[in-house]
Formats: sequence, structure tokens, C-alpha cells
Amino acid sequence: MTVSLLLLLPVLAALVVLFIKGNAAKNAALAFALAELVLAVVFLIQFVPDASTQFAVDYRWIPKLGIYFTAGIDGINIIPVMLTALLVPLIILTTFKHTYSNPSAFYALILFMQAGLLLVFTALDGFLFYIGWEVALIPIYFICGLWGGESRIKVTLKFFIYTFAGSLFMLLAIIYLYLQTPNKTFDIHEFYNLKLDEHTQAYILAAFFIAFAIKMPVFPFHTWQPDTYTVAPSAGTMMLSGIMLKMGIYGAIRWMIPVAPVSFYLWQNLPLILAVVGIVYASIIAFRQDDGKRLTAYASIGHVGLIAAGIFSWTIEGVQGAEIQMLNHGIEVVGLFFVWDIISRQLGTRSISQLGGIAKVAPQFAVLFLIVVLATVALPLTNGFIGEFLLLNSVYQYNIWIAAAAGLTIILGAVYMLRMYKGVMQGETNRLTATFTDVTASEKVVLGVICALIIFLGVYPQAVLHLSEAAVTNLVTSVNEKITMALKK
Repeated sequence: MTVSLLLLLPVLAALVVLFIKGNAAKNAALAFALAELVLAVVFLIQFVPDASTQFAVDYRWIPKLGIYFTAGIDGINIIPVMLTALLVPLIILTTFKHTYSNPSAFYALILFMQAGLLLVFTALDGFLFYIGWEVALIPIYFICGLWGGESRIKVTLKFFIYTFAGSLFMLLAIIYLYLQTPNKTFDIHEFYNLKLDEHTQAYILAAFFIAFAIKMPVFPFHTWQPDTYTVAPSAGTMMLSGIMLKMGIYGAIRWMIPVAPVSFYLWQNLPLILAVVGIVYASIIAFRQDDGKRLTAYASIGHVGLIAAGIFSWTIEGVQGAEIQMLNHGIEVVGLFFVWDIISRQLGTRSISQLGGIAKVAPQFAVLFLIVVLATVALPLTNGFIGEFLLLNSVYQYNIWIAAAAGLTIILGAVYMLRMYKGVMQGETNRLTATFTDVTASEKVVLGVICALIIFLGVYPQAVLHLSEAAVTNLVTSVNEKITMALKK
């Protein structure tokens, strides 16, 4: 059994769903997404948590150009692979209360995007990685452009230009690395073994950083994100925030730092400081938001900024924290955006100032919403706690003052998230919120699964940490050894 099964199933599913008419398309899409999740769980059960690459596939694709369809699963990508397989069926289920024009195309694009995301996370060939990167971008562009809200064309075009321009820098870096390999290959291990001088590495680092920083996003490459998250249909926002931004996080760990380790060490301060500036900036802007979806978008920038800071501090704890927080953030942010989807669909508004007292008329919704909020503010025994603890510990090992600034994401986040919850759920009901109804069966399933994962991963994070521990230790150690050897010369 190889990873090609995981990659092929959503492609075939997208083609099938494209020809299914009416509401049957969403049922078929959910069935295929659940089948993909079952298949991913089978891979997870058979996965051995060591530093090796497993379930690998290596086909001669365009051998004259050194291009191979090489992909596999190891401790670095098992978590984003599982995140993708887990969230897609939940995201599809969140759409069951919506009616879309041309639903077959809408759900086919979601499944096709899933294939692109999985290709990014599993590719071990630079050209294949780039193909997956672009394949994941095209469906979300059409999802946002065709089914988004007001000003969707302008906002979606800005998003496309940002991300496509960033990917061109990455493509130039990949082509340059290919030309430097002795065998003219895009193989990632050949890239790792290149002996590049620090000036060349600096250009490679910058090219990769621009692409990955836009995708995360990291300040000041973030300006596309709040508008896109707000205008996109809820399912598109969840795909973007829950899974797609993890492409940048994963890319930094897998490609950017190991390929240009010496240059990364020499310039380490810059990306780390940018990440921390983004944390503080996004948190302050979040205080001023009245639109709940937009507030969640800025909160996401702050939390992803902490993940980026943990990666750029480059310790085992930091990369481990980034690995588990990729999963945690995806679960939490999908929960938050789904909450706002439920509110806006029922009441026709996301304005916090117009809401209040919903807990009195929807007690089950209030409890589920509160669990998601508490996870977002990293309350102990929720999934957000251990990841942010590891990330802050790593930044602290790098610099205590930078860690103090990075820690503001927890303090400020707790203030604006709890204030938001109070404004929406507590107090007296008004003429608008008095009509709110409690969660339906499908909504309860989505939020119930999310809350169960929040509690389980908060109580037993080792279930995830052990998957990546050996691979992360091996990668961080090998990169640090290269840096040490280069500095001795």
C-alpha cells in the first residue's frame, strides 16, 4: 500500500461528483471524504513512528528532466496529512444547511483541492511539490470567486496575485537547486546534500520565505488574509484557515530551513521578529473588530505567528510544537468559523454589537462554542495548551525578550476572545437573538467532533507528539550539525 492511494482517491472522487446533479453531490462528496479519512486512518495505524519514510511511491514521470513522482509519509508530514483527511469531511458537513448554485462543481473543487493539499504534504520531489502547491491554489480561487460574498472578485484577485507571485519565487529557487544537483534531479535529499555558499543560500532562503510567509501568512505578507477569509464562503474560509495555511508552515520545516541552513542561522532574527510583530499587530487589530468572522481571521494571524516563531527558533521543542499546533489550530479555527456560519445563517449578521443572550435560547450551542473558545485561548487540558507551551518554550530558549512579546498572543487572545464570547452569548436576548435556535443534528456532529478532539488532545497530547518526535529530532539535529560544520570552516 502506497501513498498514491491517498492522492488518487480525491481526484477520482472530484471527477465523479462533478457529474452528479443536485443535492446528491454533497452526499457523494461527504461519502468520498469519509472514505479518504478511513484510508488515512489505515495508514496511521500502520505507521511506524520513526525517522524513516513509509508508504513511498517513486515513479519515473519525466526522467529526461529528472522529474519523478516521488512521495511518502514520515513523522514530519503524517500530522498535516491526517489533518487534511480529518477536516475535509467536517467542512463538507458544515455546508449541509447551505444551498449552492452548481453544487456538483462546488464539491468537486473541494475534493480536488484536498488532492492538491495532500500532494504538497507528501511530495519528496521539488517539481511535484510545486505542482501540488499550484493545484491546491486553483480550486480555492474559484470557490472564493464564484461563491464568495460582496467584493469577492477584487478580494479573490488580490489573494491569487499574492500567492501566485510568492510561488514564482519558490519555483525559481527550485529550478536553481535542480541545476546545482550532480544528477539534475528535483529529489529533496539531493537538495539537502548540496554544498551551497552562504550568499547563494541567502537567495534560496529569501525565495522560499516569501512563498511560505504569504501562505501562513506572516507580517507584512498578511494583508490578503482578513479580506479573503471574510468574503469567502464559509467552507472556503475553513479550507484556507484550517488546512491551506499549513502549507507554509510545513514548507518552512521541510524545504526552506534544511535546504539553506547556514543562511537561515545567519538571518534567523529577521523572520522570528517578523512573526512576533505579526502576533502583536494582529492581536491589537482583533480588539477593534465587530465582525466575528473578521475577528477570527486576525486571531488566526496571531496564533500562526506563534507557530512561525517556534519554527524559526529551531529547536526540537519548537518544531514539535509547530507540528502539533498545526493540528490544533486547524481544529479550533474550523470550529470558530463554523460557529459564525451558524450565527450569520440564522440571524443574517456577524456583528457582535447586534448580538447577545444567545446562551439563554441555545444552551447546547453555548457550551460547544465555549469549549472552542477556551481551546483557542490555550486553557490547560485543552488541545491549544501543550502546543503553545512548546512553542513559547522554544522561543524562550532563543531569546527571553522575544518570548515575552510572543507570549502576548495568549494574553491578548484571551481578552478579545472571551470578550467576544460574552458579547455574543451572555446578557439579555434582543429581538434578533430571541429567534435563535439551538444546534441541529449535523451541526452537533461537527461541533461535537471538534470539541471531543479538543479535550482528547488536551488530556493526551502524546498521541500526536510521538508520531513526529523521531523525525523532528533527526531533522533538527542534522540541520544543526550542518550549521556547526559550516561555522567551523
